[in-house]
Amino acid sequence: MSAGHTEVTAPEPVVSCDDDCGIRDVLDRLGDRWSVLVVVQLAAGALRFNALQRSLEGVSQRMLTLTVRRLERDGLVRRTVYPTVPPQVEYELTALGHSLTHLVKGLADWSLANRPQIAAARAEWDEEKAQQAGMPS
Repeated sequence: MSAGHTEVTAPEPVVSCDDDCGIRDVLDRLGDRWSVLVVVQLAAGALRFNALQRSLEGVSQRMLTLTVRRLERDGLVRRTVYPTVPPQVEYELTALGHSLTHLVKGLADWSLANRPQIAAARAEWDEEKAQQAGMPS
């Protein structure tokens, strides 16, 4: 490196995207609180609405309705209404939705493998911030 060289060279990014690459739209959908969990639950097979809701602890009926509608609109979930009284509604993943499960599994595997490191980093960060604030740790 020359004496006048001050530029820092960063490694080539693994993922690169400009503002118009379309990833933001997909991540907005999959980054919400319930969408990935719905995909995970439906990966094993079709579920009726109430069974899906029971499998997702804490989701309200309204939020689940909004979530499955958005996933249906995006082509990830198929909604089937059976002509019974009252109508039965069943949800299942489409082929596109099933293709997403491989990526979700990869994320889940990464999460499980790195959980101890993440917990340690959080504890260290919390302790540093507590010390900076003059609070006992």
